[in-house]
Amino acid sequence: MQIYLDGQFVDSAEAKVSVFDHGLLYGDGVFEGIRLYDGNVFRLVEHLERLEYSAKAILLTLPLTRQELIDATCETCRRNKLRDGYIRLVVTRGVGDLGLAPWLCAKPTLFIIAGTIQLYPPEHYEKGLRIVTVPTRRIGPAALPPAIKSLNYLNNILGKIEARQAGALEGIMLNEQGYIAECTADNLFIAHRGVLHTPAGSQGALLGITRDTVFALAAELDLPVRETNLTRYDVWCADECFLTGSGAEVIPVVALDGREIGSGQPGPVTQRIRAAFRQRVTTDGVRL
Repeated sequence: MQIYLDGQFVDSAEAKVSVFDHGLLYGDGVFEGIRLYDGNVFRLVEHLERLEYSAKAILLTLPLTRQELIDATCETCRRNKLRDGYIRLVVTRGVGDLGLAPWLCAKPTLFIIAGTIQLYPPEHYEKGLRIVTVPTRRIGPAALPPAIKSLNYLNNILGKIEARQAGALEGIMLNEQGYIAECTADNLFIAHRGVLHTPAGSQGALLGITRDTVFALAAELDLPVRETNLTRYDVWCADECFLTGSGAEVIPVVALDGREIGSGQPGPVTQRIRAAFRQRVTTDGVRL
């Protein structure tokens, strides 16, 4: 596997980052997870725009222009002879000393990995996920804005561990007010009486690219979408529930905390959204 690392392509065995890199020492950096479908880098421009916003929010200057990032991303896929896969683009603060001071980092570190991913087993896309609510609360927007897709993922990792301890592949994270923020790695939607509902970014939800795609697809399918406060009660009593994410795509949820949602089977709204999404992924983006 060839890795793009600071302007060069190197073999994965030689792709190394300094132990003094602040991305490693402090989680100081930003990233994007991007999908490749049949030679189409799905919504690459939107991913890079979010990367730019994340970097700006933490006062990190990206070392490449947007077009240079597009070129580097596509070339990484080509060099690995990928037509379908998953891309991880990471920018760290760079090498510094053992103190927090980011201004002592001379230049950012940038690397791009293009490989494969399987977040959930295939059968769950047909039968649905059974998820739980995890004890760890989502970090509040006043502490760390959820719109920043940073390398600080320990909050989500703790939630993922708790979900696994409960025998689930994914878990809902509540905010400090008890409203649903998101799942550990995915955004959440419910369908109720013909309307889609999802938590707002102000509740702790990452403004996901797949989430945004669902907004557009819902408009085309004449399905109203509302960003609103959601509780576990709302999910339990919903007609349907599904999760979205670059890794997860669109995946149905059929139970929360042992309570079946709707019929206990993936519902028609979820299936319509998923089918429309699968049609979109090969046309909306940047071709290799």
